[in-house]
Amino acid sequence: MKIAITGASRGLGFELAAAAAMRGHTVYAGIRNMGDASRYGELDPQVRDRIIPIELNVASRESIASFAGVLASREETLDGIVNNAAILLGREDGIESLDPDALSASLTTNLVGPVLIAQALMPLLRGAKMPSILNISSEAGAYASVYAGDYPYGLSKSALTYFTEKLRMELGPQGFQVLAIHPGWIRTDMGGEQAPGDPSATASSIIGLLERARPLQVKRGFVDARGQELPI
Repeated sequence: MKIAITGASRGLGFELAAAAAMRGHTVYAGIRNMGDASRYGELDPQVRDRIIPIELNVASRESIASFAGVLASREETLDGIVNNAAILLGREDGIESLDPDALSASLTTNLVGPVLIAQALMPLLRGAKMPSILNISSEAGAYASVYAGDYPYGLSKSALTYFTEKLRMELGPQGFQVLAIHPGWIRTDMGGEQAPGDPSATASSIIGLLERARPLQVKRGFVDARGQELPI
């Protein structure tokens, strides 16, 4: 398989790239700072050689267009996208201290970025036999588990899950797998060292969803890393 992963230089994104490459897939790793690609040097050479780092800032339309152009120059088809890049701002702010710039930046990166990535790469996905679009969302954006505060992240992830479901309604009948995934609380820069979840194991489960090893029996496309449906 040929897979594009955004935010792939650290945290869950790095683990996703490594997990996919270890399973023999070609990974186009979108990273904002190309200097961060040095971390792939930690991997076994056979794994590392399957990861192609490409500069990508999902908050920039020009960068997204450039990323899509590079992929189109190398491949005729793409099997899957994992929209993983995200930012976490203003967690502790209540409504009176909420910074509108933090809200705007979060919506741009966490929602608009995935929308534009899916749009830009659609021509390549349409050439695949079983294309997938997986958006890394969060329970923080689920109405069923709403909590106070965390406005920028929660609102942006809620919108991402809703976008994913709308996209699923459009593309599902055309053979696409479209899912919003809550990866759980995992040990990454964003999740913190106190988190109980193993990012490597989570990444492996998510790549398994891309591989479509088994059909998912879900009414809605908001799932955990194993494909179990979650309340929205």
